[in-house]
Amino acid sequence: MKSYAALSVCLLLTACHKPAEPSALQEAKKTEPLTLALLPHSGNARADQEIVRWQHQVRTSKNPETAIEALGWAFVAKARESFDPGFYKLAEQCALALESKEAHSPEALLLRGHVLHNLHQFKAAEPLARELVARRGLAFDYGLLGDVLMEQGRVEAAMGAYQQMVDLRPDLQSYSRAAHMRWLKGDLEGAIELMDMAVGAASPRDPDAAAWAYTRLALYRFQANQLAKALETVVVALEFQTEYPPALLLRGRILLAQGKADEAAGSLKVAEQRNPLPEYQWVLAEALREAGREEEARSVETTLARHGAVADPRTFALYLATRGESPELAVNLSKKELMCREDVFTHDALAWALAEAGHGEEARHEIELALAEGTQDARIFLHAAFITALCQRSSEASEWLQKARRLQHMLLPSELNRFQSVAASLPSQTTAAATDKLSTRED
Repeated sequence: MKSYAALSVCLLLTACHKPAEPSALQEAKKTEPLTLALLPHSGNARADQEIVRWQHQVRTSKNPETAIEALGWAFVAKARESFDPGFYKLAEQCALALESKEAHSPEALLLRGHVLHNLHQFKAAEPLARELVARRGLAFDYGLLGDVLMEQGRVEAAMGAYQQMVDLRPDLQSYSRAAHMRWLKGDLEGAIELMDMAVGAASPRDPDAAAWAYTRLALYRFQANQLAKALETVVVALEFQTEYPPALLLRGRILLAQGKADEAAGSLKVAEQRNPLPEYQWVLAEALREAGREEEARSVETTLARHGAVADPRTFALYLATRGESPELAVNLSKKELMCREDVFTHDALAWALAEAGHGEEARHEIELALAEGTQDARIFLHAAFITALCQRSSEASEWLQKARRLQHMLLPSELNRFQSVAASLPSQTTAAATDKLSTRED
C-alpha cells in the first residue's frame, strides 16, 4: 500500500523553521526502531485513529512491511496536522524499521527523505532522493529531489526535477511546485495560473493538502493586491481545515494591510496558539500594537525573544534586524541557517542582519544573491533599498524603494516604518527620478 495521500506539498508559505527535536526522542536512533513508533497513542482526530489502526496492524501482521510504511505516513500526517515535529521522528523510526528488513528499500528511502526534508536536513536528504530517482523515478521521487535542491538554492536543478514530476503526474503536488518556481522567478501571473490548476485538483480526501494549496493561492492574490479575492480564497482553505494556522496567519496579514488591526489580531491569536512559531508571534505582536494593545504585544514579544533563536533562527534574525536589536546575534543566526539552507530568503536574512550590524559591503553581496532569481518580494526590495543607500548608492536605492512601494501592502507596520526612514534618507530628486523610470518601464 502506498500512502501517498500523506505527501502534502512542503513548499513554504511562512518563514521556514528547523523544528526543535523533542527531548523524549533525542535517543530515538539508539533504540530499536519500532519501539517508539509502537508506543500507545491516543487522540480522537482522524490522524490519531489511523496511527492506532496501523500500529495494531504492525503488531499482528505476519508480514508487517506494508503496515510499517503506512504507519510512517500516518505519523507524517499527524505532524502536519499538529505542527509537532516529534511525529516526524516517529515516522523516521518506521523508515529505519523498513530499512532493517530490506536495505535501501524505495519505500523507506522516500519516507526517510521526506522526514529529513521536513527537519531541514536537506543535504542529508539529497542522496536519498537521487537514489530514488535513479532506481525507479516516480513523480514523488522527483518532487523530493526538487524540494531539497530548491532549499539549497539550486533553483535551475530543482526546476528540472519538478518538470519531470509534472510530466509524470500532473496533479496538485506537481502544479504547486511548478507554481512556486514561477513565483520564485518573479512570474506572479504564471504562479497564479498554475495554483488555480492545483486547487482544481484538490480533494476533500486530503484536506491538509487542499488547505495548503488554497492558502498559497491566496498569498499570490494578496501579492497581486487582490485583497478581497485573497480573503475569499482563505475562507475556502478554512473550509477544508478549520483553524488551519497558515490560512489564519495570512488572513491576519491581509486584515492588517486593510487597517483592521483588532480583527487581524483575533485571527492571528488563534493561529499562534495552534502554531507558536516566531513568524506567527511577530505578526501577532504587530497587529496587537497597531490595535493599541501594547501590553499584550510586549508579552508576545517576550515569548518570541525567549524561544525564537531555536524555533526559527532565520525569522528571528529578520525580526531582530528589523527592530534594530542584537545585530550580531542576527548575523550569527543567519550564517548558521545558511549552512543548511542557501535559498534567496536566507541570503536576504543575512544581508539584512549584516546591514544592521554595519557591514555594508558584505550586506550588498548577500542582497545581490537574494535578488538573483528575480523574486518579487517587498521585504527583499526594502532591504535592498536600505543596503544600497548604506553603500552610498542613492539612485539604486531609490529604484529598489519604488519596487518595494508597489508591494508595500505586504509589509508589516514596523517594516513600513523602515520604508519611510529609507525614503526620508534619500535625496528627493533621486527618488523622483526613480519613480519616473519605474513608470516608464511599467508603461
